[in-house]
Amino acid sequence: MNTRTSLVSSLPAFPWDSLASARAKAESHPGGIVDLSVGTPVDETPDVAREALGAASDAHGYPTVAGTSELREAIAEFCRTHRGAPSSFDVSGVLPTIGSKELVAHLPFQLGIGAGDAVAFPHIAYPTYDLGARLAGAQPVPLDVRALAREGEGALGSDVCLDSVRLLWLNSPSNPTGAVLRISEMRALVAWARERDIIVASDECYAPLTWEVDEAPSILDPRVNDGDLTGLLCAYSLSKQSNLAGYRAAFVAGDPALVGELLQVRKHAGLMMPAPIQNAMVAALGEEASASRQRETYRARREILAPALEAFGGSIEHSEAGLYLWTTFGESSEASIEHLAKLGILAAPGTFYGEAGARHVRVSLTATDERIASAAERLRAAR
Repeated sequence: MNTRTSLVSSLPAFPWDSLASARAKAESHPGGIVDLSVGTPVDETPDVAREALGAASDAHGYPTVAGTSELREAIAEFCRTHRGAPSSFDVSGVLPTIGSKELVAHLPFQLGIGAGDAVAFPHIAYPTYDLGARLAGAQPVPLDVRALAREGEGALGSDVCLDSVRLLWLNSPSNPTGAVLRISEMRALVAWARERDIIVASDECYAPLTWEVDEAPSILDPRVNDGDLTGLLCAYSLSKQSNLAGYRAAFVAGDPALVGELLQVRKHAGLMMPAPIQNAMVAALGEEASASRQRETYRARREILAPALEAFGGSIEHSEAGLYLWTTFGESSEASIEHLAKLGILAAPGTFYGEAGARHVRVSLTATDERIASAAERLRAAR
């Protein structure tokens, strides 16, 4: 008798599958659908990355899990230049990953976290933090990290138990809200975690896209960690800043001991970034002009779409950075999704990101200029 239990049965439904009805309604609009429900880039991959990819296409041998020396040094230099890592930070603290979602989903397991342990993450968050805990057999614990930083554990309520937490995820700028943790908040969270021997992993994929703040500080920054990277990891991706989502080009950086631990596990699993992608990633990390142009493209789209959402009755909250407008219309997220779908606009309901998002929708800036303009026109005409 087969007693095998499918892993699928223990996982939540894939959120975006539930948008089929709203998608069909949006697609029926005479002007066509404006899909603002996902954060996938629509603009061109920079030439420098494409040329580097082609130049390395004769990749007949296996790549290494650790990455080439050129890639490791490019990542370390990027961390020193753009993520506030100290001048002493070197290649011992970096490791390429096959996209950042892969890392988020598997980090608890790769760190040896499992049954009897817990993984904490923001209570409004990208659902893969929760998934990663479940895949490892650990308990997912959503919590208000900002309240924890400012007021301590007492602000979380008596129903939140943190005794078994071994990993704390931060996400700043946040997906979906666009909120940015300040240096003082990150310092407080790092101090709290260190007192309890908790690893802190900071997902910083949207860091270059700041609109209403001067910076999105990194966990690698000595202003946050006092020059000590022990127990700290930064996850970063080139999907957003360089339109490399299809390349799966990302990295993890931080505590050399933890990075070394991950390297050994990933060697056994054969988690190797393809050699041509490594070459393209080196080129993209060293080229800032295209990333700056992409940032300004998103800024322009935001300046068109944000006032149109407000004209339609929406209130945009947080959204001081990142690729999304976290918007409420004073109703359930499901009702808002239906109202937008009637205009041919598809957004993501806030419930995808936790119960605390039940009255919000996430509206993405990742659509072409023409589609963003069309959405804005429809919103203004319907007000």
